[in-house]
Amino acid sequence: MPPIRSLAAALAIVLVPALRAGPGEVAPPDSAGFSTARLARIDTALQGYVDRGEVAGVVGLLARHGRIAYHKSFGYRDRESQSPMSEDVIFRIASMTKPIASVAAMMLWEEGRFQLRDPISKFLPEFSRMEVALPVEPKDRARGPYTTVRARNRITVQQLLTHTAGLANPYRGVTRELYNELRAKRDPGGTVADYVAELAKLPLNFEPGEHWEYGPATDVVGRLVEVLSGMTLDQFLRERIFEPLGMRDTHFYLPRAKLPRFAALYRPDGDGRAELQEKADENSRWVREPHVYFSGAGGLVSTTSDYFRFHQMMLNGGELDGVRILGPRTVRLMTVSHTGDRPVWLRGDGFGFGLGYSVKTDLGQSATPSAEGTYGWGGAYCTIFWVDPTDQLIGILMAQIRPYTHLNIRSDFQTLAYQALVD
Repeated sequence: MPPIRSLAAALAIVLVPALRAGPGEVAPPDSAGFSTARLARIDTALQGYVDRGEVAGVVGLLARHGRIAYHKSFGYRDRESQSPMSEDVIFRIASMTKPIASVAAMMLWEEGRFQLRDPISKFLPEFSRMEVALPVEPKDRARGPYTTVRARNRITVQQLLTHTAGLANPYRGVTRELYNELRAKRDPGGTVADYVAELAKLPLNFEPGEHWEYGPATDVVGRLVEVLSGMTLDQFLRERIFEPLGMRDTHFYLPRAKLPRFAALYRPDGDGRAELQEKADENSRWVREPHVYFSGAGGLVSTTSDYFRFHQMMLNGGELDGVRILGPRTVRLMTVSHTGDRPVWLRGDGFGFGLGYSVKTDLGQSATPSAEGTYGWGGAYCTIFWVDPTDQLIGILMAQIRPYTHLNIRSDFQTLAYQALVD
């Protein structure tokens, strides 16, 4: 495998000064190395998705060297009420919660609360005696789809953060049905502690560390943060990350006063056009009581501006506007691949996985234009972000439709962002 990142790129988070526009301001594109004419291609593409009815609305943001050079909205926040999309609309960001929860854990790592190779059972004893599910031969299926053996190794914190722990999940493995039953039976008034205790009773899909498998691991990370800090994940994120960074619109549950800025959620109909799935009102699960389940894997709502602030902090080596969240070397550790040659199937060839982030390891194999060492992730409701330390570029796109795999809107946005970068 080629080197993941050159020394120059690795040091860029520390050595490149941030040239910031003020809050909410958009700098002239040419001051950040963008062609204004080429950025217009993004307008055409995103408006096209709206005009074809494939999404109701979308917001895109590009920032370079700390300067927001592109921040535009298209379509509707709520198409049924004809409420226009705007740059301050609040979106369900789903799995884009994972990097934030992972940063919370690494803040505690910096305080000496754990080591990455510590077994999680040291802090969460419900994971002390794990079993691994093994598929059975077709002739033995009458006994069930799998048998179990005792796990040889204990799950580590590093394996949680890299999705190599082997936990049951809704996507793959012989325990998928068991996991989906667990999720379906979850008590609406239950906590993540309750959920994690039940998850620990399910057999693993494989021996910890053997494979990469996406799943609920970051909910366990969030529970670990609660146990180590003595705070709920909501309280920890609010007091230690959101308030210090000025992320005023990022919440586990949206305050009712902000409902006029909440985006409706859509799904594709039989023709691939967006139809309403959930109204942006007080009945949404991101608004209604009880406010007790704080999912590190996918529970947050946020804006493009707030999410930019969080990842400008990461790109700066853990600091923003005089507030330090992490040390630069912790950022470096989080944003290199920890998964070796284990396939990260959700991203495809050319990608590995770090501590809460996918990481590009091979430019050519990836077939995407960002540099090696770029880190990012996406969300189930058609949101995505990436951070490119080589080009000092942050890209964020937010729409609200699930599923979205019939659309190329996320990859189109990234491609058009890089073709507009001309310096």
